[in-house]
Amino acid sequence: MAVPVKQTEASQERSRASRLGTLARKYGAAIGPPIFAVILAMIAGAIVILITWPDKTVDPFTNVIHAYSALFSGSYGSFASISDTMVKVSPLIFASISVAIAFRAGLFNIGAAGQLAVGAMAADIVGLTFTSWPSWALIPTMLLASILAGAIWGGIAGFLKAWRGAHEVVTTIMLNWIAFYGTDYLINSDPFKAPFGTTQTIALPPNGTLPPVVGVYNQIFGNGQPLLDTFTYKVDVSIFFALIALVIYWFIISRTTFGYEIRVIGQNPKAARYAGIPTKRNTFLVMAIAGAFAGLAGSTNLMGQSGYNLTATAFSILPTGFDAIAVALLGQTTAIGILLASLLIGGLRSGSTAMQAIAHVDPNLVLIIEALVLFFIAAQFFPALRRILPVWLRPRFRPTLQAATIDSTIVGLPENDNGDELSRVEISEFEKEE
Repeated sequence: MAVPVKQTEASQERSRASRLGTLARKYGAAIGPPIFAVILAMIAGAIVILITWPDKTVDPFTNVIHAYSALFSGSYGSFASISDTMVKVSPLIFASISVAIAFRAGLFNIGAAGQLAVGAMAADIVGLTFTSWPSWALIPTMLLASILAGAIWGGIAGFLKAWRGAHEVVTTIMLNWIAFYGTDYLINSDPFKAPFGTTQTIALPPNGTLPPVVGVYNQIFGNGQPLLDTFTYKVDVSIFFALIALVIYWFIISRTTFGYEIRVIGQNPKAARYAGIPTKRNTFLVMAIAGAFAGLAGSTNLMGQSGYNLTATAFSILPTGFDAIAVALLGQTTAIGILLASLLIGGLRSGSTAMQAIAHVDPNLVLIIEALVLFFIAAQFFPALRRILPVWLRPRFRPTLQAATIDSTIVGLPENDNGDELSRVEISEFEKEE
């Protein structure tokens, strides 16, 4: 029984179209809920602006557009504003990886803020103790100290969860406040306290600081080119460390046995134990790794920004550790999702000042939008909306059925009302000859 060549080519084209459709549905299902949550949050923020705007004589929709335009221009409207946004994005990426890797294992790491604090304090202690070391030795040692301190702080919660059954939400919240008050005590103690009664530490020596990106640019391309101002462009090289951390996170989750094990633990701990996966050990390791990433968030922010010191009570009001929860949820705990969500949340934080100065909108609107994004993600409004839409408007996010293959015979699927693949049977060359 001969099969026409045109039929075989048509089958291959349908197979390629089916694969493309599968990818489209996969990525559509992944990015649909976050985008929908952001849109709903922006709409809700616009309603808040309309209600609270003092001047009712001006067109309200013009006010909303003006406020959001100022928010965008303050975040990404110029190279200087982009630089300010990247200053907030860099530690946010580290902290978000800390939350996301715990989510993958079914754990809720609320302790990124405390792990960030102890990481920054450890790096500051090393930098102020070994001031005579050259930068090539001091900077890596400070970073390693922050990684170790954050890992220990996160590992405590992991140990209590794995071997004592203590819920990680409770332990990480308590550890946060221990970290806040402990670092405040060290900041106000000798020999780290700055003189003249200020509640902050001594500034780091120059050999313990990270250079700004424009400083590196000026050194490499300064000959014959106009020099850039390091005061205007504040972002430091830790932004590149954050991007490398995203690649490391992706590799751990997607390309290692350990990453596979923690994903299985997160989806079904009982099945993981039945399969012989060491759940207790991996729970401890996940929280320790999460703490290490959060510790890096603290040290890089300390070492890269002008001032190069720590201030008492600052950690308890620093939003990075808690913004990381929103970023991890909005980014669906994926590396590219964390990057995009960090750019969004960091942009909101950076642009709120310009929105207040230009559009005269309270900067707390950014906090409302951020909270609403988290709320809409957690509430799962996107699947609920899809269920109430008419059939012809619903996105077709259905799994694609693949044809079964027995030896060299490919048995296709029957055509249905939705126009799925036609039934077909392709006979092997061996059977043709028979």
